[in-house]
Amino acid sequence: MFAPAWVKDAIFYQIFPDRFCRSERYHAVGKFVEWGSKPTRENMFGGNLAGIEDKLEYIAGLGVNAIYLCPIFKSNSNHRYHTVDYFEIDPVLGTMEDFDRLVKKAHKLKLRVILDGVFNHCSRGFFQFNSLMELGQNSPYVDWFHVKGWPLNAYTDKPNYECWWNFPALPKFNTNCPDVREYLFSVGEFWMRRGIDGWRLDVPNEINDDSFWQEFRRRVKKVNPDAYIVGEIWDAPERWLQGDQFDGVMNYVFRKAVMQYLFDENSISTEEFCKRLREAFPEGRGDMPMNLLGSHDTTRLKSQPCASWERIRLALTLMFFMPGAPCIYYGEELGMKGGKDPDNRRSVPWSKLPEMQRELVYGLVKELTELRNKNAVLRDGKLEIVCDGDSFSVVRTLGRKKMTLAVSFTEDQPTFEIK
Repeated sequence: MFAPAWVKDAIFYQIFPDRFCRSERYHAVGKFVEWGSKPTRENMFGGNLAGIEDKLEYIAGLGVNAIYLCPIFKSNSNHRYHTVDYFEIDPVLGTMEDFDRLVKKAHKLKLRVILDGVFNHCSRGFFQFNSLMELGQNSPYVDWFHVKGWPLNAYTDKPNYECWWNFPALPKFNTNCPDVREYLFSVGEFWMRRGIDGWRLDVPNEINDDSFWQEFRRRVKKVNPDAYIVGEIWDAPERWLQGDQFDGVMNYVFRKAVMQYLFDENSISTEEFCKRLREAFPEGRGDMPMNLLGSHDTTRLKSQPCASWERIRLALTLMFFMPGAPCIYYGEELGMKGGKDPDNRRSVPWSKLPEMQRELVYGLVKELTELRNKNAVLRDGKLEIVCDGDSFSVVRTLGRKKMTLAVSFTEDQPTFEIK
């Protein structure tokens, strides 16, 4: 096993900072929409680090022990995947002191913290790219990006430089440039020294260079050998899981199988579903995946086609029964709804918390975190998937201890028991 030992015991909680909580303890300069407004791709709600800090006891109370924060660096977008400065906290979110206090309090509550690293691309406001816009070919940073013509067409639908999915607001780094590599590696080191416990890497497959991620791993692990490095990989992940790049990936292979089987009118058979589960958790690979059902990129469980309490209950139980670290998308435990981006990024209605905690899903998440935290077999046990017609079982075995999730369907709704 090349992944850090703590990850097998981890239960992550993913936070989208702009929409999680806005504390009055920090006042950002600017104008923000009213909390609870309809989310758009552009509007800013003003969630902040102080708000996250205020809710750490709530998060720990769920039975969670790790937090994954979507980007928190200086940016001019509500999601902050357009980075302006990788060494500064976004002023809407707070200050470096706020960040330090958040990490310190999280660690005191035994909550680890990993940050989102967006190293494939930056924003037009990134200083070095702005230099190209101002100085053209005379910029000292001319080699930092993939420029195809001058002057830069930075505000048209036909950019003449490489960018993420051809969005001109997201210029792609030239990671073959030694200065770029050193800059990005130093970002990884800087925040590790600041006390974080690892990195979630955004679209790392688009930096199509194993040596980049191998060096990133060496530099990060030199600061903290127990750092968790997890990549956002949507397809077969084997290339990045040889022990020299990532410790795991966001397990979209698992998520896709669950969505197709439970929420897409059973578009795949039970036999095919079991096959997909085995593929998502191959024996002996040595990694530790982050298992998820929802994220800032996906429709929420309650807004899925064919969503029902029985299907949601089974989906969540499956996630907690699997090897790796379960990850709960913020508000999922409260039964929040949300369609495709940006609707899946609604603000948490904290004023309705007591009412939402009475939702069935909140009690279920608490039961599942307790079940996993109390049973080492769910964290360390060997996995076996047994298929029998339209029924199947997930079996975890550790020494003489065995736990089984037995699943069948009754009148097109799943039923299950844990034995």
